[in-house]
Amino acid sequence: MKAFSLTAALAAALAASTASSASAEPVFNRIASFAVADNLPADADRKSVTSAEIITASEDGNMLVYSDSPLKAIGFIDITDPKAPKAGGTLSFEGEPTSVAIAGAKVLVAVNTRESFVKPSGFLATVDLATRKLDAQCDLGGQPDSVAINKDKTLAAIAIENERDENVNDGQIPQMPAGDLVIVSLKDGAADCASIKHVTLTGLADVAGGDPEPEFVAFNGLNEIALTLQENNHIIIIDGTTGTVKTHFSAGATNLSGVDDKRDGALAFTGELKDVKREPDAVKWLDDNRLVVANEGDYEGGSRGFTIFEKTGKVLFEAGSSFEHAVAATGHYPDKRSSAKGIEPEGLEAATFGEDKLFFVLAERASVVGVYKDTGADPQLQQILPSGVSPEGAVAIPGRNLLATANEVDLVEDGGARSHVMIYERAEGTAAYPQITSADKDGSPVGFGALSGLAAIKDKPGMLFAVNDSVYSSQPRIFTIDATQPPAVITDALTITRDGAPAQKLDVEGIVADGDGFWLASEGNSDKLYSHALLQVNAKGQIKKEIALPEELRANEIRYGFEGITSVGEGDEQTLWMAVQREWNDDEKGFVKLVSYKPASEEWGAVRYPLEKAEEGWVGLSEITVHGDHAYIIERDNLIGDAARLKKIYRVALADLKPAKLGGELPVVKKEEVRDLIPDLKALGGYVADKIEGFAVDAAGNGYVVTDSDGVDDSSGETLFFQIGTMNAM
Repeated sequence: MKAFSLTAALAAALAASTASSASAEPVFNRIASFAVADNLPADADRKSVTSAEIITASEDGNMLVYSDSPLKAIGFIDITDPKAPKAGGTLSFEGEPTSVAIAGAKVLVAVNTRESFVKPSGFLATVDLATRKLDAQCDLGGQPDSVAINKDKTLAAIAIENERDENVNDGQIPQMPAGDLVIVSLKDGAADCASIKHVTLTGLADVAGGDPEPEFVAFNGLNEIALTLQENNHIIIIDGTTGTVKTHFSAGATNLSGVDDKRDGALAFTGELKDVKREPDAVKWLDDNRLVVANEGDYEGGSRGFTIFEKTGKVLFEAGSSFEHAVAATGHYPDKRSSAKGIEPEGLEAATFGEDKLFFVLAERASVVGVYKDTGADPQLQQILPSGVSPEGAVAIPGRNLLATANEVDLVEDGGARSHVMIYERAEGTAAYPQITSADKDGSPVGFGALSGLAAIKDKPGMLFAVNDSVYSSQPRIFTIDATQPPAVITDALTITRDGAPAQKLDVEGIVADGDGFWLASEGNSDKLYSHALLQVNAKGQIKKEIALPEELRANEIRYGFEGITSVGEGDEQTLWMAVQREWNDDEKGFVKLVSYKPASEEWGAVRYPLEKAEEGWVGLSEITVHGDHAYIIERDNLIGDAARLKKIYRVALADLKPAKLGGELPVVKKEEVRDLIPDLKALGGYVADKIEGFAVDAAGNGYVVTDSDGVDDSSGETLFFQIGTMNAM
C-alpha cells in the first residue's frame, strides 16, 4: 500500500494538536451548540425559520447577541456557563436586523426596512443590554449591511449597501441608488443621531464606480475604517474621525491552481482559474497597518481564499488554493458549488489569545472555520473547526478563551438541521476534530465525503475500506483508511469503473472485502434510473459482475434498498447478507428484510428483522457486518439534532440467520442491543447527526463507526469517525 503525505498545512496543524501534553499548543474544541429555534417565543411555531447571522458578545463575555433576519429579531444567549448555553429570548423589530455590535451596556442593531431595491431604507437601533428593550433609533437613509465600533466605544460605522436586484439586468451593476458609509458618534454606548455623517464613495472603484455597494466595515486602533465594496472589487480606508477617504485601491485578482472547477459529482483538484477577482466580503484589521479580507465573491469573482493587505493596497499574502485544500482534506469540500466560488470564504474574526494573534476564516459553503496564527509574515494554519451549516459571523472572547460562530442556514422545512450558534473553548489538549482526514496525492488532497459503508481489511488491525454514495455520482470510490492513530487518514482512493470509465448510476451503500476484490451493495432509485444491485469488483476497481435483484424482490421495491453488505462462509458456502433500509411494499409495517445471496448457487433468500417504533419520522437500517458469531446492524431514525431518538447498534446471532425462500413466509430474527450511539454523536459538542451509515470490526476486534456527511449538501459536512472499543467482549 502506497502512503502519501498529508496536505502540508493541515499536517502541520494536526501535528501541533497531537503533541504531548507537556508541550501541547492550546487548541480550540467545540464545547456546546445552541439551536436558535430554542430562542423562539413560547407562542411561536417551533418550525418557524430562524437564523443566526452576525454575532457579538457583551464586554464580560457572558452574553451573546446575534441578528436573526428571518425572524426580524435579535437573539440573546446566556453563556455564563459556556458548556450549557441558555436561551435569553429575542427582541423583535419592524424590519430585518442585518448586523449587531456591543458598546458597553448598549447593543447597536442595523435594521433593513427597504420597500424595494430602488427604495432602500433602514435605521440604527440602540438596545439596552440589561433590559433588552429598544432605547432609540436613527434613520440611516439606506439599507445597512454591517456595523462596527471603534476601540474606545466613541464611534460606530455602518456600511450602507443598497444592494442590487439580481433579477434586474441579470444582476449587473450599476443599479441605483448608490450606497455609502455612515459614521455616528456614541455617548455611553448609545448612538447620537444628530452626529451622523454620510461618506460619499462614488467615483472611486474601477468597477461601476457610480454604484458603490459597501459590504463590511472594521476599525483599527487609529480610528481608521476599512470598508469593502464587494461587487466593485474595491477596498477603501477612511478616517473615522473626519469622514474623509484616506486611500482606496482595487482588491485585484489572482490566479488559482489545483482547484475543482467543475460541478460534476466528482472531486478533482486539477483545474486552473485565471485572473479571478477577489471581491472581498468581511474585513478585519490584524494591526494598525495590515488588514485581512475574505474573498467570497458575489458577482463575478471569488478567489476561494483570503488576502492580507497593507493599508496602502500592497498584497502581503495570498492564500490561493491552500485554505481550500486544507478544507477538502477534512471532507468538507462542496462539489455542487465548486465551479463558482468553491468553499466561499465569507466571514472573519481576529483576536489575541494569550501571546498568539489569531484570525478566523469562515467558509460558508464548506461549513468550517479555519484558525490561523498571524506571524507578521505568512500566516500558519492551526486548525479546521466544524461549524454547523453556513457560518456567517463569529466573535472571539479572549478573556474567557472562547470563540462563538453564528450559522445562518435553517433546514427545518426539509427536516434538516436547525440554525445553530456554536461555542468553542481554547485550552491545552488535542484537537477533537477532524476525526478523519485525507492524504495528499500528487499535490492535492484525496477528495472524500458521503462515506456510506465500512469494511475491515483482513489481518490488518486498524485498516478499513469505505465507499461513498451517489452524492459523488461521477466518482464512485473505494477508500483505504488507516485508523491506527488519530485522526484516521484516507491514504488512497480506488475509482469503481465499468468498461474503463467511472461507473455511472450507482449508489454504493455497502462494502465487504472478498479475497482480492470486493462485493458492493448499490441502492436503487427508479426516479434516477438507478437499479438495486450487487456488484462484484476486482482489486483494480473494475466491475466484473453486476447482479440484479430477482423478480420476487423487484416487484415490491422502493428506493430505500440495500444499506450494507457482509459475508459469511467461504467458497461454495459463502453467503452474502444485505440489510434493506425500510419496509418494501410486501413487508409488514415495522419489519424489514435481511436478504441473502449465495454466489455459487445464485440462490436468494431472506429473514425478517423487527424495527423499533418511531414517534416521528421513520426508522430503518444503515449497515450490516459480521464479527464472530453475530451480525451487527445499525438501526436509526431519520431525525437530527434534539429530535433524534434512535441511533443504535444491534446484533443478531448467526445461528438465527436461516434464510427462507423469497415469496413465502419469512422467519423473524431476534435482536440484541449492543450500543446507543447518541452519546458518541454528542461527544464533539455538536448536534446529533442524522446518518450513521457505516460500521465495521477490524482485525483486532475493534468497532469503528462513520457518519455520512451528505457531501456538504444542505448539511454541516461533518464526517464523524470513531472507535467504540473491542467487540470481542460484547
